[in-house]
Amino acid sequence: MSRLRTALERYIGMRQGLGYKYDGPAKRLSEFVAFMEARGAEAITTDLAMEWVTSMGRQPSWSIRLADVRCFAQHLTHFDPLTEVPPSDAVSPARRTKPYIYSEIEIQALLAAALSLPPANALRRWTYHCLFGLIAVAGLRHSEALGLLRADVDLDQGVLTIRETKFGKSRLVPLHATTIAVLSGYAARRDAHLGTLRSPYFFVAEQGGRLLHQYVHRVFWRLSRQIG
Repeated sequence: MSRLRTALERYIGMRQGLGYKYDGPAKRLSEFVAFMEARGAEAITTDLAMEWVTSMGRQPSWSIRLADVRCFAQHLTHFDPLTEVPPSDAVSPARRTKPYIYSEIEIQALLAAALSLPPANALRRWTYHCLFGLIAVAGLRHSEALGLLRADVDLDQGVLTIRETKFGKSRLVPLHATTIAVLSGYAARRDAHLGTLRSPYFFVAEQGGRLLHQYVHRVFWRLSRQIG
């Protein structure tokens, strides 16, 4: 194992010990170290770092890769004086698209459109209606809503348990009485639709499986265009 690889494992362990999941950066930095090992380099230099940063992809990938390498290099400077930290402006910053904020009227239109999803007698329309509605009223990330288990939704107490969020923490989200009523109606409709087939997830696909991110994105995109 190279010296850089050993240092990387210690660095990743330190970041994860501080509460960061760090899966994405750890994978990218492992690829960076493999790049350095292939060139027989034992210390990070700006030239080699920038060669790797720009070796594939384009913005915003370059900015993300540069940020990962800079943080790792800054850590290594405390132990290896030969380490060079690439400048933060070595690549042009990535520009984020300005988020679109839906108005209350647009949210109501989106939820109404969800109830028109085919087929008419299936669970699908109610799943998306309640999923998008819960995201709107409870301020959940879509991944948090999709990951909700039955045990995470306490409709008697009116509380959601959101598990393993940022920094590995969990949180409780109180629900309004009107939201509890809608979710209770969905739960009853879901269980009647599935019959003896049980799923651990609160929101389910038509056959009881977990909702997949790509399909949820596709439905949201189509409905948002439908309402203008």
